[in-house]
Amino acid sequence: MILIDGNSLIHRAFHAIPTLTTSSGQHTNAVYGFTNMFLRLLEDEKPDYLAVAFDKGRITFRHEEYKEYKANRAPTPDELRSQFPLVKEILAAYRVPIFELDNYEADDLLGTLAQKAAAEGFSVLIVSGDQDTLQLISPRVKVLYTRRGITDLEVIDAAGVKARLGVEPGQVSDYKGLVGDKSDNIPGVPGIGKVTAGRLLGEFANLEEILSNIEGIPQKGLRSKLKEYRQQARLSKNLATIDCDTPMAIEWEELRLGEPDGESLAALFRELEFRSLLERMAPDPGEKPDVHYTVIESSEELAPLIDKIQLGGEVGFCLVGSGDNPRRSDILGGALALPGGEIYYIPSRLWQKVDTAPIIKEQMEAIFADPALGKYTHDAKISYQLLHRCGIKLSGVIFDSLVASYLLNPASTHSLDQIAAAQVQVRVPSWEDLLGKGSKALAPSELTESQIAAFAAARAGVLLRLKETLLAELDQLNLIPLFNQVELPLIEVLAAMEEEGIAVDIEILKKMNTEIGAMLQAVEGEVYHLAGEEFNLNSPKQLSVILFEKLGLPVIKRTKTGYSTDAEVLDKLAPDHPIVKLILEYRQLMKLKSTYIDGLISLVDTSTGKIHTTFNQTVTTTGRLSSTEPNLQNIPIRLELGRRLRRAFIPNRPGDLILTADYSQIELRVLAHISQDPNLLESFRQGQDIHSRTAAEVFGVPLKDVTREMRNRAKAVNFGIVYGISDYGLSRDLDVSRREAGEYINNYFARYGGVKKYMDETIATAKERGFVTTLMERRRYLPDIKSRNYTLRSFAERTAINTPIQGTAADIIKVAMVKVFGQVKERDLDTRLLLQVHDELIFTVPEGELEEVKSLVRESMEGAASLDVPLRVDLKVGESWYGVK
Repeated sequence: MILIDGNSLIHRAFHAIPTLTTSSGQHTNAVYGFTNMFLRLLEDEKPDYLAVAFDKGRITFRHEEYKEYKANRAPTPDELRSQFPLVKEILAAYRVPIFELDNYEADDLLGTLAQKAAAEGFSVLIVSGDQDTLQLISPRVKVLYTRRGITDLEVIDAAGVKARLGVEPGQVSDYKGLVGDKSDNIPGVPGIGKVTAGRLLGEFANLEEILSNIEGIPQKGLRSKLKEYRQQARLSKNLATIDCDTPMAIEWEELRLGEPDGESLAALFRELEFRSLLERMAPDPGEKPDVHYTVIESSEELAPLIDKIQLGGEVGFCLVGSGDNPRRSDILGGALALPGGEIYYIPSRLWQKVDTAPIIKEQMEAIFADPALGKYTHDAKISYQLLHRCGIKLSGVIFDSLVASYLLNPASTHSLDQIAAAQVQVRVPSWEDLLGKGSKALAPSELTESQIAAFAAARAGVLLRLKETLLAELDQLNLIPLFNQVELPLIEVLAAMEEEGIAVDIEILKKMNTEIGAMLQAVEGEVYHLAGEEFNLNSPKQLSVILFEKLGLPVIKRTKTGYSTDAEVLDKLAPDHPIVKLILEYRQLMKLKSTYIDGLISLVDTSTGKIHTTFNQTVTTTGRLSSTEPNLQNIPIRLELGRRLRRAFIPNRPGDLILTADYSQIELRVLAHISQDPNLLESFRQGQDIHSRTAAEVFGVPLKDVTREMRNRAKAVNFGIVYGISDYGLSRDLDVSRREAGEYINNYFARYGGVKKYMDETIATAKERGFVTTLMERRRYLPDIKSRNYTLRSFAERTAINTPIQGTAADIIKVAMVKVFGQVKERDLDTRLLLQVHDELIFTVPEGELEEVKSLVRESMEGAASLDVPLRVDLKVGESWYGVK
């Protein structure tokens, strides 16, 4: 029989597992940890009987004896309290009996159950992290003690108690009477520790025997303590003694472990978004459909299928490529799912004939290129590129489950198998299921045709159900316009940008590499000269020895392994010794060389001479796009040397120019619109320099008297406010005192009261609803907005302030991209959109199209949203990204 201390295990799980929440903001880390631990017990111990005991309330019979009992315990955090009912629901689904009793603790119930079960002949294992339960150990009772977290477990018997505390199990409460227990606020006898208590209980059988023989104890100090605190010792023992005779009705057969309620369990795990547990534990966590499909063997069999598809008006599809890079991958196979449930598979041999058999290409185009035929898939961006490689233009995409899932909860995961399990309770194979994982993973080209067919058919078959379910949820959250008008058309834009790439002059990169290499060598030499010896500049340990031991610089921050030499420390030390500035310079140069120059050179596609970055549409929680392999949104611009990297980015065709279009202060304009602050609105409507205007307001001087330094400080305040900056953060940014930074912020709010009101109201609304939205209804959930943890709550509050601003700006530039792309296509121009870097778009433009394109770009970007202040775009032209003016 296993008896579980429910309160102990839930608390352990809560503190062992980082914050985990559902898309609705429900905290689930304790539930998840408890359930994993529970499952492990079932698997490892295979019990016949099982029960869980919980505290019924905070007040028990022990409080009548001692009001201060457990008085030092902090209140249960709201994030944890809300998880207790969920754990009990899961236990009910496993048909595990729960014991709770007014006026008693879980320990008392466990003690009663254990003692009676042992008397009935059961072998009992108590699972707890509470040391008090060690007193329950007997020949038929052991304790599985949770030492740390939820995985560090130890089975303790009588010998284990002796080794741990130096006493027998029956003496544990006597031991607590002497040493007390801080966690329960049991006082014990002041000055008596573990060793003394163990020695006394080795000489005497129990506490009463010790107190009856005080005069025989040789140590005078110990005698006087025991005399003075004898009643406190007795009280402490009583408080620590588990009551094994609680008034409980026990029917042993009710504790017999049976089959769980699979349906309830599956529903719970879906609601809690425990996808891994859903798969692992529920007997039927989701329908695993028996997928039937028909293989299309020839062009003759394709023809009637196309008629059937066109008659239905829409089709779901899944294409399987031969590699990770869709621009270079061949289509190994593809499945088509019709609304009626029929699934067809087009094998690789037909895809291979697209280039050589015009009839097959026409047939594929009739399916994939017809804009009137609605298509739905998962991750359409990949399909755009796979089909482009075949010379087929994908059109008519009306649904993408990846993007839909992202809009519903940007912080969640969006693989098709996980979405299908959570949304429609259908199991579909994941890429890992198909290919394996780690070093033994297969390449798609190593798979058999039947493996690819079964995989593609199962994934295509679930798409219609996902489309119906996810669209209904998007509609419920008012996200259909954002989905249909912005995110869905943006997929094609991003696919085209990735396909196009941006041309790079590799010779410029190589020259910079040589130049920076020489600079590194020179700086290295100066550092060695000042240090008086050579050492490994890239080793924090060796550097710390030079700085703090040899040169005697003040230690600012310590780490577990020694002295910190991070950037913050070096910035503070820079005025103290010239070597520090050189080390900072060395690090900047090394970062520039290794991360950017070497990194960019290695990623130039030798067949195109371009860099083809990947734009991620479903990664950030704010709605912004991100860029990877390489991250072209992070090319350094603070240092002139870093800015020069942009010289290497050139137009894609001879005779073209680079055009950049950058929104002017878009986030502050969005703030003005959302906050409706009259001063901000007036400033933007009059076309004033917002930073100078803010400086005039904050520093109380006429606009004409604002100095450059004032403007720079006001700029830091403006952008800091957008990100919910504190006086401490602003003081660090401006290198001023915290008091001075606080004055700037207070002066700002005094002049821009509408902004302060927006911030306060947004935080209040976020606490009420658990999420914030952009102007286009994009959501971001904030599970920590009510956290008792100050750091977590403060971050959530700053996020609540910033997300509507940054997220709306992200939405606006996405609208602009869709508009510009549509205009270029409609006018059949040779201009191409190459990059999006936050608020900036970068184009390659034939010189003859320049004026037309500048006009359409300005019109599209400035008309992307209707705000109460004008949107403004700065256009620049040049022969490289660096040279634009």
